[in-house]
Amino acid sequence: MSDDGRHALSLIAFVGSVFSPYYAWALARNPATEAENHVAINVALYGAQGRRWTMTERSKASLRRSATELAIGPSRLHWDGQSLLIELDEISVPLPQRVRGRVRVWPRGLANFVTALDDGGRHRWGPIAPCARVEVELDKPGASWAGEAYLDSNEGDEPIDRPFTEWDWSRAGMKDGSTAVIYDVRQKNGRDRVVSRRFMPDGSSEAFSPPPRQPLPRTAWRINRTMRTDPYEPALVEQTLEDTPFYVRSVLQSGLLGERVTSVHETLNVPRVVARSTRLMLPWRMPRVR
Repeated sequence: MSDDGRHALSLIAFVGSVFSPYYAWALARNPATEAENHVAINVALYGAQGRRWTMTERSKASLRRSATELAIGPSRLHWDGQSLLIELDEISVPLPQRVRGRVRVWPRGLANFVTALDDGGRHRWGPIAPCARVEVELDKPGASWAGEAYLDSNEGDEPIDRPFTEWDWSRAGMKDGSTAVIYDVRQKNGRDRVVSRRFMPDGSSEAFSPPPRQPLPRTAWRINRTMRTDPYEPALVEQTLEDTPFYVRSVLQSGLLGERVTSVHETLNVPRVVARSTRLMLPWRMPRVR
């Protein structure tokens, strides 16, 4: 999010694209399908520079990676020891418009925390730089801004529809510069799992007791979602950035740890992801090339 509140960017690099219909169809034919044959860089731009969405899936012929670099097609992520440089050259859909430029993430500190999201421990999440700054310099569309950033990682040993039905995730910047994250997960079998943790700028962290859930308004696609917020501090949707049949990303105002905070909030409805109707629609947003 930019400091002036006029711009926002979400960027995800996938090795084994969890939302990919091509990957799902390939796994149905062959459970040993390589994740490396389904890679993509998802860029979602919001705000004053105009909206853009890219998520071109590619095969392993377009993948290069090492300890310091992940390159997918013409785009790449490179760790130089102090910052993460992301060089983008993608085409948006459904209107073909180029997204080209550089994004640099400057961690204030690197975290060393990983936890399972499911009872079986087959899906894991861990922040890399939960407190960071970002510098965005895009040639296409023309945009230059800086702001607060967050960088994390998810990994899994199986498709997400096996253990999960849905989750709500949020991260909020606190007054002391720390970042509070809540992962509120519902499983097909077993109890709900809630991870609530506060990450300090130096990368250290501590757990905190999650506040109670509050229902949020349904989305245009009729997705139910909730937010954990302090009692007597209602959560309010300030802006909906992304509203899809299975996923919604919003900016909220809520109460957390005694503060009124601005949160980035996401809800994933897993049965909607694997629905046949969704998978037939997704190629329009996720074209596949070699």
